[in-house]
Amino acid sequence: MTAPPRPPSAWDGTAPRRITTAAVASARSRPTWTQGIAVLFGAAALGVLAAAAVALVRTLLSFAFMQDFLAAFPGEYVPPIAVESGFPAWVNWAHFFNVFLMVLIIRSGLRVRTEKRPTVFWAPRGNPKGKISLTLWFHQALDILWLVNGVVFVVLLIVTGHWVRIVPTSWEVFPNALSAALQYVSFDWPHENGWNNYNSLQQLAYFVTVFIAAPLAAITGFRMSGLWPKKAEKLSKAYPVEWARALHFPIMLYFVAFIIAHVALVMLTGFLRNLNHMYASQDAVTWTGFWVFVASLVVIAAAWVAARPLVLAPIAKVFGNVSGR
Repeated sequence: MTAPPRPPSAWDGTAPRRITTAAVASARSRPTWTQGIAVLFGAAALGVLAAAAVALVRTLLSFAFMQDFLAAFPGEYVPPIAVESGFPAWVNWAHFFNVFLMVLIIRSGLRVRTEKRPTVFWAPRGNPKGKISLTLWFHQALDILWLVNGVVFVVLLIVTGHWVRIVPTSWEVFPNALSAALQYVSFDWPHENGWNNYNSLQQLAYFVTVFIAAPLAAITGFRMSGLWPKKAEKLSKAYPVEWARALHFPIMLYFVAFIIAHVALVMLTGFLRNLNHMYASQDAVTWTGFWVFVASLVVIAAAWVAARPLVLAPIAKVFGNVSGR
């Protein structure tokens, strides 16, 4: 009795073999050793460029004319309008809510961009045609809460006079911002006096974030949302949705970059004191603000884990109808 023929161990035909799409995608997704080397080479190149930038700026600041520039513009100016020192409790609360909502907004926004086949949907009552994915509903709900928090923050800034802290009131802000930037790059950092007055680079960064980036994020998000009036043809033509899509994601990247730089400088320029400023309304080097900060991270982490259909669906049902595919 002859044994059954064994399948060939190597394919030697001329017709193309059938390879599943999943197998191709899996093969493409596996990082190769050349990609690893490219990443390491890129990181090393960035490190070399950073070191060169530090050395170049240090050399530049050693010249007499740059020493005169630093003496004339130390990195901050005294605002012409007096403002109370310190951070009121409402600043601490607004800061926490902003961080809490921003983290979840970025998470849900990335999910919206990458979600191919949503499994759960939300629709307003009486309008089934307005159905959107539960992820998009969550993203838009967070946006609304973030806007409310921002409006309250800006109103309190104006009422209490603390707007002077983050709104430039002198043209000296620009040379002082350049001075502060050079000092940061040289690692001979400007004097930190955030309890009383931000340096000019901080002031410009906060101003751009609060009064430019945040409104742009809101305007572009509103244009892409279901809240945009469908019958406003002239308005839609004047402000095409493509413009909003082209701007919305880069604005998110700006917020990510701002958060990374902000957290890094908080950690490197007096960690405990900065945390006391932001979370405990104290100008002291104690552990109070640190532990409040840790508690806030626990809350944010819990919300991150809970942001899934099992938890979100019952909440979404309060405001509309939730259904499966």
